[in-house]
Amino acid sequence: MINKKLHFSAWRFVLALAIVLFSTTAMAQDDASAGEPAAAQASGADAAKGKELFNANCAACHKLYKKAVGPALNGVSEKYDREWLYKWINNSAALIASGDPQAVALYNEWGQQNMNAFPGLSTQDIDNILAYTDTPKPEKAAGAVAGAQQGGAVAGGDNSMTNNIILAALAIVLLLLVVLLVGVNKTLKRFAEANGIQTEIIDEEELDRKPIWKAFVENQFLVLVTSIVLLFASLYFVYGAMMSVGVDQGYAPVQPIHYSHRIHAGTNQIDCKYCHSSARESKHSGIPSLNVCMNCHKSIAEVSEETYQEGMNEYGIDYNKEIQKLYKATGWNPDEMKYAGEGEPVRWVRIHNLPDLAYFNHAQHVTAGKIECQTCHGPVEEMEVMYQYSPLTMGWCINCHRETNVDLKGNGYYEQIHKELSEKRGGRQLTIADLGGLECGKCHY
Repeated sequence: MINKKLHFSAWRFVLALAIVLFSTTAMAQDDASAGEPAAAQASGADAAKGKELFNANCAACHKLYKKAVGPALNGVSEKYDREWLYKWINNSAALIASGDPQAVALYNEWGQQNMNAFPGLSTQDIDNILAYTDTPKPEKAAGAVAGAQQGGAVAGGDNSMTNNIILAALAIVLLLLVVLLVGVNKTLKRFAEANGIQTEIIDEEELDRKPIWKAFVENQFLVLVTSIVLLFASLYFVYGAMMSVGVDQGYAPVQPIHYSHRIHAGTNQIDCKYCHSSARESKHSGIPSLNVCMNCHKSIAEVSEETYQEGMNEYGIDYNKEIQKLYKATGWNPDEMKYAGEGEPVRWVRIHNLPDLAYFNHAQHVTAGKIECQTCHGPVEEMEVMYQYSPLTMGWCINCHRETNVDLKGNGYYEQIHKELSEKRGGRQLTIADLGGLECGKCHY
C-alpha cells in the first residue's frame, strides 16, 4: 500500500509539474500575442503580409527603428491619422500640392525629397504595412547578441560550453585511469617482490645475438638499396619544396574591413563585375571604390537578424560593426544621412598577385574569352573569407590554354581565319593553344 501511494503521489507530482509548465508556456504565448499592435488586432490586418509589402515598396528608403532616407516608421500609425496616411502613401505629391499643412511640413522637414507614389496599394495593403510598422522592437534578440559578444566567442556558446564540459570530463576520466594503472602496476610489483617472483625475463640466447643495426651495416646490399631510396625521396621532397616557392594557394589574409562574398555574391546575388567593373575593359580587376559600397550601404546600416545570427554562429563576425568601419572610412554619418566627417584610407591586403614578369589581362579573358570569374577564383559566392583558390602557376595557365576551346560565336572578323586554321588541324575545334596561347611573348614581354 505504501509503494502504491508513493507511486500515485509521484504521478500526481509529475502531472502537476506538466500543468505548470504548460501554463507557463501558454502565458508566455499570451504575452507575446499581447505585444502585437492593438491597431493590427483591431483592423484585422496581417503584419506578415505587411512585411512583404514593406520590403518590396518601402525598405529602399525607410527602416523600422532607425531613420534612413526617410524617417523611421515604427509606430507611425499612432502619429498620424489613418485616413491621412492612405492619401499620403498613395500620392504624397498630390497631397503636398493641395496645401495640406501636415504634408507640407513633413516635406520641408525631410529636405523636400519627393516620396514615390504608390497608387496600386489598397487600403488593406496599407493597413497590413502599418501593422508591420507597429511591431515593437525585439529587445530579446539584442540581449542575445550582447551575450554572444560579451563571451568574446561565437554566438551559440551553449554548444561550445557543453563540448568543453564533455572534453573536461573525458580528460579527468583518462587521468584517473592513468593514476589507477600506475597504482595497479606498483601493487603488482610489490606483490611479486614479496613472493620472490621474477618480474623480468632474460633470454640468454638474446645476449649472444648480434644487434640489428650492426647486421644492417654489414649487409652492403641493404645499405645500397636504402641509400638509393633515401636519395630519391629527398630529391622528391626538395623538388616539391622548390616548385612551391611563390605559390600562395589558399592564402587568406585578414582584411581591415571584413567583406563577405558569401553574403554579397551568394545570398544577394550581386554580379562580380558590379563591384569589379574594370575587369571588363582593363588589365586589372581593380579594388572597388568605397563609393561603390556606399551605393547600397547608405540605406543598409544593419544586416537582417537572420544574417547577423548566421555570421555570429558560424564565423564570430559582427557584420554591423564592419559596416560602421565602412562609415568611418567614408566619413558617412548614418544619423544625419550625409557625409559629415573626413574619410580615411582602407589598407586592403592584396590576395592575388602575379610576378612582374607575367602579363595577364582581365578584359581579354572576361570580355573576349567570356571566362567566368569562378573559373580562376573558385566559388566566391560561398566564401565568407576570400582566399586564393587557384595556384596561378605557369603550368596551371598553360594547361588551361591547352584545354579551353575558342568561343567563335559573334566573332565574325576571325571567322574565316578560324575556319582555315581548324581545317589544318583536321577539322577539330580550336583551343587557345592553337591561336598562339603557348607563345612565350603572349605572357612574357
